[in-house]
Amino acid sequence: MDEALQSELLATARAARAAAYAPYSNYLVGAALLAEDGRIFGGCNVENAAYPQGVCAEAGAISAMVLAGQRRARAVLVAGGGAHLCTPCGGCRQKLREFCGDPKTFVVMAANENGVQRRWTLEDLLPQSFGPDHLA
Repeated sequence: MDEALQSELLATARAARAAAYAPYSNYLVGAALLAEDGRIFGGCNVENAAYPQGVCAEAGAISAMVLAGQRRARAVLVAGGGAHLCTPCGGCRQKLREFCGDPKTFVVMAANENGVQRRWTLEDLLPQSFGPDHLA
């Protein structure tokens, strides 16, 4: 992935993070999902007073991508704050698996205020995963 594309993903994730609704945890998260066609879709976390009803930033980005008619993504960048990197939760890792195509090539990036700090493949974060190919 070239630097310009990574910068665009980071800008989208940061803008989404700024729009997050997290009045309970105050932990703002933004995500930028790179679709197979090259478009970028943002999402932010949205909390709810009934805690399990919240939505993760990655899930919001996936929903935006699907709404736009896309079904495959190549990468995701997750932007959080603080000393610890914000990586997709277990549920979001599985959601990303549904739309990633190949977990060995799907890139997951974690960023903070200082920019992108780390990269993995989805296979690294969700080894031996179950996906749509198992049901074909």
